[in-house]
Amino acid sequence: MASMDTNKENVPNRSREFFVIDSAGIRSKLSYAALLDHLQASLPSATELVRCPHRQQFSIDSSSTLLLMPSWSSTSVFPYLGVKIVTSFPQNSARNLPGINASYLLFDSATGRPLSCIDGTEMTLWRTSCVSALAARKLAREDAGVLVMVGAGALAAHLVRAHLTVRPSLKKVFIWNRTAEKAISLVKKLQEEVNGVQFVHGASLGDIIGEGDMVSCATSSEVPLVEGQKLKNGVHLDLVGSFTPSMKECDDEAIARGRVFVDCVAAFAEAGELVGAFDRGVISPGDVVATLPELIKGEKIGRSCSDQITVFKSVGSAVVDLLAAQLIYESHL
Repeated sequence: MASMDTNKENVPNRSREFFVIDSAGIRSKLSYAALLDHLQASLPSATELVRCPHRQQFSIDSSSTLLLMPSWSSTSVFPYLGVKIVTSFPQNSARNLPGINASYLLFDSATGRPLSCIDGTEMTLWRTSCVSALAARKLAREDAGVLVMVGAGALAAHLVRAHLTVRPSLKKVFIWNRTAEKAISLVKKLQEEVNGVQFVHGASLGDIIGEGDMVSCATSSEVPLVEGQKLKNGVHLDLVGSFTPSMKECDDEAIARGRVFVDCVAAFAEAGELVGAFDRGVISPGDVVATLPELIKGEKIGRSCSDQITVFKSVGSAVVDLLAAQLIYESHL
């Protein structure tokens, strides 16, 4: 397994071949357990070693956007440089095409030699779900039995599978989506893939939200979907979807009731749930307990009792992109 804990000076030089790794290539080599363990072992040190300039955003036209997200390490233990290139074309829905597309270019940071072009869309699904599951490994109750999945888009299946990896105690999964047909379709898909777990379409989010020992949200909502008053004591709330101040998946009460953690400090300015809570005085930035690297290192305490509500908000990190690309590339050597 790829790691930053062993001598990796010569890894990029094992092969002179340039690898083009599509979604099928990622799925053939990667597992949730492997990526989770790699992130847990490497993320704290990578956070210190990797440079990540703020992402650059360019308007292509009135609705379309190009995003560039570079990151690199100049150290011999992690000699990688990467750039994720993302296009957002919302009007593609009318063309029956994906609205978001991404590619990841990986280089040797010691020589600048290109190493691989990776399907960035597929890679992002894997790394995002594993970041959430890694936080759940640290924050969710070990006896969690019910997961409520809010949203049934491309990320939802990955989130369910990743959470099942860290909490095999889960025996029931509710799936809710604004468009019921998408939730029903995902239920059928997961029923065919996973044994020993009951998958159920939740027709009313308000009726099922209180059942969850874990609640994971992956939507683009700009109005709160999760009502804090309906969350049960001891729940772990995972918020993935929002990445701008106007987006939010839960209300202020959910934030106020919870012990809040983030994937990185960028969430303070980008996550609508937190930006709004800060502005309204619900909590302050100082009330956020820890970032994920701090949690992994044990610098801050996660869950302190079984009745505590924990909240994890992620917005994405170029460090995690680079680590995921490293693992995918090295698995093809």
